[in-house]
Amino acid sequence: MPADTKYLLLEHIVFYRNLDDEQKIVFETRIKDFLSHVSITGVGTTVEDLDRILIASGAIIVIFGFPDWRYNNISEILLYKDAFNEAYQQHGNDRTILGMVGDGALHRQMILSQASVRESFQRQDDGHNTVIHEFVHLVDKADGAADGIPEYLLSRPYLMPWIENMHKTIDEMKNNKHPDINFYGTNNDAEFFAVVSEYFFERPEALKSNHPELYQLLEQMFRPL
Repeated sequence: MPADTKYLLLEHIVFYRNLDDEQKIVFETRIKDFLSHVSITGVGTTVEDLDRILIASGAIIVIFGFPDWRYNNISEILLYKDAFNEAYQQHGNDRTILGMVGDGALHRQMILSQASVRESFQRQDDGHNTVIHEFVHLVDKADGAADGIPEYLLSRPYLMPWIENMHKTIDEMKNNKHPDINFYGTNNDAEFFAVVSEYFFERPEALKSNHPELYQLLEQMFRPL
């Protein structure tokens, strides 16, 4: 843990600032645990304490509603300086990827753009956060498939309402409705789940107002009673 962890959290993590004193201690303990079993390796860049805190915070924000949850499907994060392409190259004009959950040869790894990680936490009310997005993919993948249906988060009675609402919203987005939801979410169910989860954590009141059914289902997932 960086020596100035508490300062970095207070300075850069809105979610942490909004916790009470007891919850802050829990949050600190959980990011310490995360950093103890997930290594962060710079590829063409230097990993700084700020990067460690931002990445660990994004990871824990997603699962904070689950006290006993621990990421068991990741062991290393590769931090690239900026965007990369599908061949994991950091040069060329086709670099559009900001984050990726690894598979195959990259099993148990994640790649993140350092620039995007920092930008995600500089603007924490725009509904976009690369770190949260990729860790939602990991949570989604925990049941065996990254398919936008997080069976570990939703009890069975809520699964069909989630699937129906998700597909309905995707169809409406393709017909130019719901411009407030990132259109990237129309690519597939997994991307929709990750995109709308970013919205939930960064702009909860807007999501609740604009999409109350989606908000209620996501609240059931991430903040179970």
